[in-house]
Amino acid sequence: MSLYALENMRPNVADGTFVSPAAHVIGDVHIGTGCWIGPGAVIRADFSPILVGDYTAIEENCVVHSQPDIECRIGDFVTIGHGAIIHAASIDDYATIGMGSVIGMDSRVGLWAIVGEGSVVKSRQAIAPETIVAGVPARFIRNLDEERKAFWQDGKRLYRELARRYLEGFRPL
Repeated sequence: MSLYALENMRPNVADGTFVSPAAHVIGDVHIGTGCWIGPGAVIRADFSPILVGDYTAIEENCVVHSQPDIECRIGDFVTIGHGAIIHAASIDDYATIGMGSVIGMDSRVGLWAIVGEGSVVKSRQAIAPETIVAGVPARFIRNLDEERKAFWQDGKRLYRELARRYLEGFRPL
């Protein structure tokens, strides 16, 4: 794992979580159990804490950062797609952040909300629970139905299994 202390702030990673050796986890970061943190991800808590819940996937090349006096909270069973940027935001349980999306400072993504690929959730914008949003800036597309929820639940299961697979079988050659 690529964990780095900054002054007296040290990352805390729970058992059963895979952090790629090519990721950088810096400062006051707390990552729950069963998470998968991909190569190139940077989780940098040099101002305020970053709290990542259980069974969350932060995919390749994501950036997660906090601001002074604004901690970043990412819930349980969250999926953050490749290349997304999360900046001192709050992301509730089961949310999905699409690839390349930007989640602005002090914004909130609600329970089971889905932010489409390449979208921008502006600073202090609130995304309602169980909605799908997309665009620049992110706008309401439709409510989340049970079929989409089942689809994403299966994807979240795949990342829980991937964390286990990487912990058991990942090795340099």
